Amino acid sequence: MIENFEQLKGYCVLNNRICPEPTFWNELWQKLKEKKQINGKWDPALPLILAAWWESSIILKKLRFFEHLEWADQHGQFLEIAEYLLKLSEDQWFHSD
Repeated sequence: MIENFEQLKGYCVLNNRICPEPTFWNELWQKLKEKKQINGKWDPALPLILAAWWESSIILKKLRFFEHLEWADQHGQFLEIAEYLLKLSEDQWFHSD
């Protein structure tokens, strides 16, 4: 069982994982509480999906995904988001080779 933020981050990089595949990443982002739009930009920022998926490097994807994990942790959603991620199958993750 994952008990803290560092363990969750470690789990999320196993097997060369970068982030959930776009559909599942968007589902995760939708679960985040207290999102807000400021001057047309979301806080936390949107997941790098749709056109941004193809234009973003692996590093940017990983950093944005980790921002979402930190947001969940800071807003009392650590367990909810950890449970969601633990239920994803390996083919529902984007991997680097």
